[in-house]
Amino acid sequence: MTGGTYTLLIAVHERAEIEVGALGVHALDPGWYAYTGSAFGPGGFSRVERHRELARGDRVVRHWHVDSLLCHGASSVGGVVRSPGADIECSVAGSLPHAGIAGFGASDCSCRSHLAYDRSAGALLRAVSRAHGTFSGFENRTLD
Repeated sequence: MTGGTYTLLIAVHERAEIEVGALGVHALDPGWYAYTGSAFGPGGFSRVERHRELARGDRVVRHWHVDSLLCHGASSVGGVVRSPGADIECSVAGSLPHAGIAGFGASDCSCRSHLAYDRSAGALLRAVSRAHGTFSGFENRTLD
């Protein structure tokens, strides 16, 4: 299985409070969130399917900050942008509009956050797609 960088597009349908481990409890406004991560381990992009299983309620074990958001009943995964083979996680995350949760998804780097926010799905998707294209240096990215 191939790996690379991915960004989950997550819809939050109503105001939600989530507890994010040591980051504490945070209120999220309705709208669209983009979580950027990397999948270079042995399972590669199978990590994305794990995220989808959490969002559907088919899995309950939480490992990462994003799991707290995905397990909340007000959220659902709306799509994924992938850049196979490209190690651009921090570059993509740093170019997107900050969602206001410092350290989210960034416990292993110096980024302010790997979670972005926009009320508009279209605007966020365009920003994510542009970032993946810019930092990967090629158009080999996919949306699913």
